[in-house]
Amino acid sequence: MKHETKWATKFVSLIIIGIIMLSGFTTKVLAEDEIGFEFTSDYYGKYIWRGQNLVDDPVFQPGFSASYKGFTAGIWGSLETTNINGNSGDFSEVDYSIDYSGTVPGAENVGFSIGAIYYDFPGTAVPGTTELYWGLSLDAPLSPSVTFYHDIDEADGLYASLGVGYSVEKILELGPDIPVAMELGASYGWGSSSYNKYYWGLSDSKANDLTLSASFPFEIGGWNVSASLNYVTLVSDDISDTNTYGTDDDFFFVGIGLSKGF
Repeated sequence: MKHETKWATKFVSLIIIGIIMLSGFTTKVLAEDEIGFEFTSDYYGKYIWRGQNLVDDPVFQPGFSASYKGFTAGIWGSLETTNINGNSGDFSEVDYSIDYSGTVPGAENVGFSIGAIYYDFPGTAVPGTTELYWGLSLDAPLSPSVTFYHDIDEADGLYASLGVGYSVEKILELGPDIPVAMELGASYGWGSSSYNKYYWGLSDSKANDLTLSASFPFEIGGWNVSASLNYVTLVSDDISDTNTYGTDDDFFFVGIGLSKGF
């Protein structure tokens, strides 16, 4: 508990320092650029993270973030709605993050993101841990991206994710002026030997998971709504054979999300 409290305190302090730094710009700049806020609220049939079946029952996952001039600080949680893990009605995970995103100078079609995430697991025996991440994305057909997550704490390992996406501006209308879009996405994850040792008990670098998703966003009453279909499969037989998170290799689940910026 002391370890988790120490890291949580450090990370919250980091976010506060970041906000103070952002607010330290001149009054003129602050008058021209406003701080933006976003609230998200998602409900999923399962909680599958990087191929790990963390919660095999429905979860409620709210989040809140503040952004200013490319910087974003956020907090996100996962609340279990059943007693499958003994945490019904409680948050079994709370994440704190800080991010800076923009475009690469001289290459306006190349985006980048760098940041840090502290993962806390209240009410469980799982120790909190910290990841630093950096990634690149390309403004091109299929929107390819690559992101590296380096756990500098408990796992002391690397997880890499390759992603692609495709969107259609409108596939149908729910009513007058309510177009529904479609967004397709796929990601492929790989873990280093130390990462896989910590999360799977396997001391080899292996591909972990393949995730496919289809979401259908639309806006109504000032809120952004998105229904999604999600499929996750383990791509390594060695990872699957560990049975660390159960015997299933394939997961299909649905979700519904609400978000609002202000």
